[in-house]
Amino acid sequence: MLTELFTPSVQHALDIAGIFVFAISGALLAVRKNFDVFGIAVLAEVTALGGGLFRDVMIGAIPPAAFTDLGYFITPLFAAVLVFFLHPHVERIQAGVNVFDAAGLGLFCVAGTVKAYEYGLGLTASAALGLATAVGGGVLRDVLANEVPSLLRWDRDLYAVPAIVGATMVVLCIRFDTLNALTSSLAAICAFSLRLLALRFHWRAPRAYNRSSARAEEG
Repeated sequence: MLTELFTPSVQHALDIAGIFVFAISGALLAVRKNFDVFGIAVLAEVTALGGGLFRDVMIGAIPPAAFTDLGYFITPLFAAVLVFFLHPHVERIQAGVNVFDAAGLGLFCVAGTVKAYEYGLGLTASAALGLATAVGGGVLRDVLANEVPSLLRWDRDLYAVPAIVGATMVVLCIRFDTLNALTSSLAAICAFSLRLLALRFHWRAPRAYNRSSARAEEG
C-alpha cells in the first residue's frame, strides 16, 4: 500500500530526511542541556530512531530497519556532528527545522500505521503504532534529558494530535478500502498542515475543565 506512494529510492530518501530532522531536534536539546559530544550523539540517535524501533519491535519486524540499513544509523550521527560544530547557526534556522520536522511527523505517522497493519495488527492498534512512530523518539529524547515530554505539556503547541489525525485517516481509508497513493499522501499532508497551523497560531490541547492555565503549577 505505502509502496505505491513512491519508488523505493524516493521512499528511502524521505525516510532519511525525516530521520535527519528529528536527529537535529534531539541534538539541539542536548546542546541546550550542556551535554557532551556523546550525549549529543545519543539524543540525536534516540530522537530519530526511537519511534521506529519501538514500532518494529512491537510488530515483530526483527531486526528493526534501523539496524539493517546503515544509512538510518549514520544519518543521526551526521546531524549530531553538524549541531556540535554549528549549533548557533542551526538555532537561527529553527523555523525551517520546524517545517521539516512537521513533514517528518506526517510521513512517519502514515508509514508507521501502514506498516503495523501490514504486519497483521487491527486498525486501532495500527493507528496507535503510527502515533508511536511519529512521536516516540521525541518522548524518549525528553525523558533522557530529564524533561516532561513535550506532547504531555499544556504549554506546547499541538504535536501528537496532528499525528493522531493522520493515523486515523489512514485506518479509515483501510477500513473503507480506499487507501492508495492519493489518500495516503492526503493523510500525511493533513498531519503536516495541522502541525504547521498549530505552530503558527499556537493551538494547544485543553486542560482539565475549570482549571485556569494561569494558575501556578503544582510543585
